[in-house]
Amino acid sequence: MKLGFRVRRVAVAGLAVAVVAVAVILNPESYNKNFVEVEATADFSETEGANALEVLSRLEVKGRAPKTGYKRTEFYEDWPIIEGCSLRQRIIKREFGVSAKFLPGDDCTVVAGEFDEPYTGEHKVFSEKTEISDGVQIDHVVALSDAWQKGAQNLSAEERYTLATDPLNLLAVDASANQKKSDGDAATWLPSNKKFRCQYVARQIAVKYKYHLWVTSAEKEMMERILSYCPNQIAPGVEM
Repeated sequence: MKLGFRVRRVAVAGLAVAVVAVAVILNPESYNKNFVEVEATADFSETEGANALEVLSRLEVKGRAPKTGYKRTEFYEDWPIIEGCSLRQRIIKREFGVSAKFLPGDDCTVVAGEFDEPYTGEHKVFSEKTEISDGVQIDHVVALSDAWQKGAQNLSAEERYTLATDPLNLLAVDASANQKKSDGDAATWLPSNKKFRCQYVARQIAVKYKYHLWVTSAEKEMMERILSYCPNQIAPGVEM
């Protein structure tokens, strides 16, 4: 699957989740239906969203708040189950696309397939389930710890849950690259795949705008530097 097509699919998924933010907790079935419908949609335009530089200019610039009180369970306990498959499984299915192969009688567990890994730029091919388990992680594009220190601790539990399970903020990526990123922001970590950096920071900007998070001055400076090479880059799903 081409990376650009995958990114467009994620963008619309994130936009759709915005419509049901509160319903994620109060009515999980509504969220499940929404995700499945979005995942099955055929095609989208890269113009769906607002200019990333303009969106960035609207983000508040502040220093990091203390990390005090942060833990992953402040956002979610585990991946939600959507139409019988966990969200992790669905993200992997989304990225692997038609190449995904499953266990007999199980259309959730991907045991083989391939995809264009965004952080390294490598085309990854997997022939066994253990290779996927060891080599692929689901990354929060805006790390939850970073989000916590930049406004998420002021969000409601429902909003934090939505942030942590929003397909706009989730990518299947190389496990090693994800470990190197840890909870870094754009000022401290960028994908080694330079061709993906514009989309990467635009995705972070979209997530931070959607959930009313801020950026540090160093983070904003790096985002502006990256976007100077792609001034027409879209922040997916953002309406202003």
